[in-house]
Amino acid sequence: MSDISEAGVVDAVGKDLFIGGKWTAATGGKSFPVHDPSTGKVLCEVADATPEDGKAALDAAVAAQADFAAMAPRERGEILRRSYELLIARADELALLMTLEMGKPLAEAKGEITYAAEFFRWFGEEAVRIDGGYAVAPNGSGRFLVHRQPVGPTLLITPWNFPMAMGTRKLGPAIAAGCTSVIKPAAQTPLSMLALAGILVEAGLPAGVVNVVTTSNSGGLMEPLIRDGRARKLSFTGSTAVGRKLLEQCADKVLRTSMELGGNAPFLVFDDADLDAAIEGAMQAKMRNIGEACTAANRFYVQRGIVEEFSRRLTERMSALPMGRGTEEGVVVGPLIDEAAVEKVSSLVADAADRGAQVLTGGSAVDGPGNFYQATVLTDVPKDAKLATEEIFGPVAPISVFDTEDEAVAAANDTEYGLVSYLFTNDVKRALRVSERLEAGMIGLNQGIVSNPAAPFGGIKQSGLGREGGTVGIDEFLETKYIAVSL
Repeated sequence: MSDISEAGVVDAVGKDLFIGGKWTAATGGKSFPVHDPSTGKVLCEVADATPEDGKAALDAAVAAQADFAAMAPRERGEILRRSYELLIARADELALLMTLEMGKPLAEAKGEITYAAEFFRWFGEEAVRIDGGYAVAPNGSGRFLVHRQPVGPTLLITPWNFPMAMGTRKLGPAIAAGCTSVIKPAAQTPLSMLALAGILVEAGLPAGVVNVVTTSNSGGLMEPLIRDGRARKLSFTGSTAVGRKLLEQCADKVLRTSMELGGNAPFLVFDDADLDAAIEGAMQAKMRNIGEACTAANRFYVQRGIVEEFSRRLTERMSALPMGRGTEEGVVVGPLIDEAAVEKVSSLVADAADRGAQVLTGGSAVDGPGNFYQATVLTDVPKDAKLATEEIFGPVAPISVFDTEDEAVAAANDTEYGLVSYLFTNDVKRALRVSERLEAGMIGLNQGIVSNPAAPFGGIKQSGLGREGGTVGIDEFLETKYIAVSL
């Protein structure tokens, strides 16, 4: 990585809006800064789209929809395949760009590029597998034809914590299905999406199929597009609070929606678990992306017989993690995304400590520059602590004890969220029994990572609607049309 300059990867990315296949300045020439969370310094300025710019992007998507829907599925798949190859070829540069704007360590950023690319490879293969049907009517007098076609222009909103993968996870199935889109990345991390736009053009994506609008005013830009009525689907990844507002807006025009919202993942460790595997899984589930993930383990429940040993070993691992700027070799704990994130984590830990939780390691923010917070382990966390119900989004592992299986399941399900749950046990019967009882869309059984482009990703309860990835991911971008044929 030493031969790749930080300034070089930032300078190589377009800073304007990408509308109708062209780089376009925002109305009035407005822009906003993108900061390096490890230093607080401004990396660059990018275009700040207005509602008028948003309308122009939707105009371009609508204009391109009919021709793109008619494109051969194989051709759409080949565009995604070429995009996959370009992402892999440029993984080092793209990883550095991501680390600069988001903060995650370089090794993890490169892992995300690989993960992001896989969505393009997977959905490139799914493009030619869109199925239909032909059946005889029950009375024999006619035939049923079932045809699946693109839902139409889509609105896509991605978060800052996985700035490339959340884009490809939405764009992959949209392109494969034949849908055009307007995509709005988070204001904190727009550069990865702008770089992806350039890659899609290079791979041969027609003008207007993907339009990227960056803005400092997400609501002001997106609400008029939702209420416009010409877009037929919204896909959003972000907080449950924002998701609720978007659902209300979508109801006005009855837009199809898929939502990947907040999480409050429980991590259950039974006393018959492989403790080595449980500790390794805990580190993955907690510290992936510095804890800034909806899938991050938020609450650790450990059976009484092993809680002391588990807490000791987890504390040893967490306290030994190197902290620093993500571009530095060996760093595992990078900065949180901004000052507000540090303040939230600090508040949650202080509240737990005030209520009786014990801090085994960490427990405080690090003086600047940068938005750093120590890797932290808490034990004896009371049920009324705020971090027992709120998403932490930081490197904090709160541990509570349980005695019985019923107690563990009840504690795990005692949340409005239901994205993912983690379970460690070597008892096969218990593994199946508890997995079925846990109220979550995904279960990590004896492993700390569940995300895979070939598997359906999504939650239940207030963690979202619909699924992304897997064989069902493309369904979110397709309508089913039934044609009755009389013989």
